[in-house]
Amino acid sequence: MISKQSVVRCESGLHNKQATYFIQKANEFRSSIWIEVDNRKINAKSLLGVLSMGVIQGTTITLIADGVDEEAAVEELTQMLQVDVF
Repeated sequence: MISKQSVVRCESGLHNKQATYFIQKANEFRSSIWIEVDNRKINAKSLLGVLSMGVIQGTTITLIADGVDEEAAVEELTQMLQVDVF
């Protein structure tokens, strides 16, 4: 298991298209992936879960992954939180 804290820098946070792209990328990995914000932990592969977190620009989150490709998952998803992908 690996975890990494990151500040969301993308302007749109994890809403709308950004959330969709984030979840699509998360689903490319075999590892289980979670997002933790303020002691709330959700499945990063769930659109409803991610949207329910209300993650906006400037929010500090913890990405947690467990599985064969956990390091790559955390690194790539962290990068997605730094810029808008559309």
